[in-house]
Amino acid sequence: MSDLLERLRERGWRLTSQRRVVAEVLDGDHVHLTADEVHARAAERLPEISRATVYNTLGELVTLGEVVEVATDGRAKRYDPNAHRPHQHLVCTGCGTIRDVHPAGDPLADLPSEQRFGFTLSGAEVTYRGLCPNCAGQ
Repeated sequence: MSDLLERLRERGWRLTSQRRVVAEVLDGDHVHLTADEVHARAAERLPEISRATVYNTLGELVTLGEVVEVATDGRAKRYDPNAHRPHQHLVCTGCGTIRDVHPAGDPLADLPSEQRFGFTLSGAEVTYRGLCPNCAGQ
């Protein structure tokens, strides 16, 4: 069973066949699919699944905190199931590929106190940008 499915089961979230297939599509490392990509992959497994069901399920998963919406550079939102594993993102500025990365250090601790302006920090989002090997080789 996938990590996401296991978490949803533990929460007592009702797993209909449609919800299950959406969760299964989202399973894995470095998964950052758009809603349309989730729908296309879900429809391969469950042809009768509607786009509205996929969008509604993704919205519920985001509200539950089990999936994170990732928006980069005006591109379509992507959905990241690694909501409970601290990580940052590496984004290809060419094709939009997103990879999870786990840099050493703590971005909260790296911000000097004079740059905090009295804020009590609770989180940080760091996005690294560059070209993936495919785009760099073109």
